Amino acid sequence: MTGLGEHPFTSAVKPLVDAMGGEIIAVPDATEADVVLAWEGEDVLAVRLPHLSESLDHILAGLERAQGRPLAELDRKSKQRVVRLLESRGAFSVRHGVETVATALGVSRFTVYNYLNRENPKGRG
Repeated sequence: MTGLGEHPFTSAVKPLVDAMGGEIIAVPDATEADVVLAWEGEDVLAVRLPHLSESLDHILAGLERAQGRPLAELDRKSKQRVVRLLESRGAFSVRHGVETVATALGVSRFTVYNYLNRENPKGRG
């Protein structure tokens, strides 16, 4: 990432890239799977996006940091709030998403499904 840290665009996008678990890389090192970002017509940096499964782990770790403690230690109402947030971010469209979230919350998959159905009593599909 030599030289990238000096460009104002890099400073502007770094918090977003960090929040989604991506990596800033130099444009010449980018592959077709990376996203090249330009500033005023000049390619400045590329972003290597995480795999979806890594994204869910990253989101869960961020939620733990925000709560200041493991998600399993939250009360039921807080866990329900976390499940709603994760649902809005697409966490349950990832393979094994329910299982991953249940493990992080210290509850069963059945409990996660109950939290989801509580918000959407007519069903999920």
